Amino acid sequence: MPLRMKLAAITLDCPDPPALATFYQQATGLDPHPNSDADFAGLNREDGLFIGFQRVDDYRAPLWPGQGVPQQLHLCFYVADLDEAEALLLELGAGKPDHQPHEAARARVLTDPAGHPFCICRS
Repeated sequence: MPLRMKLAAITLDCPDPPALATFYQQATGLDPHPNSDADFAGLNREDGLFIGFQRVDDYRAPLWPGQGVPQQLHLCFYVADLDEAEALLLELGAGKPDHQPHEAARARVLTDPAGHPFCICRS
C-alpha cells in the first residue's frame, strides 16, 4: 500500500528572502507568514500549503536551461491569460529566458528575481 502524503511546504534557497517572498506574494496573492524575517520568509495558502524562502550565503542562481548550476526544481502556475500574466510578472521583476521549450500559446518559462525557473501554463 503506498504511503499517502500531503504536500505541506516548498522552500526555495535565495539571497534575499523578504524580496523573493514579496515577488511571489504580489504574483499569487498568498498571505505573508507572520513570522517572516530577513533570513526566512514565507507565504501561506488557505489550504495550508506554505512556500518558504531561506537565505543562503553565496547563493548561485540556476543557469536554466544549462546544467552549470542546475535548477533542481521548478514551480508551475496555472493562469487564465498567458500574455497578461507574463506582462505582470515581468513588471514585478521576473525574467524571460530566450529558450522556451513549450508552444508559446500553451506555457512559458520565466525566472523569479533569484533566478529560479518557473512555468506559467494556460489553465
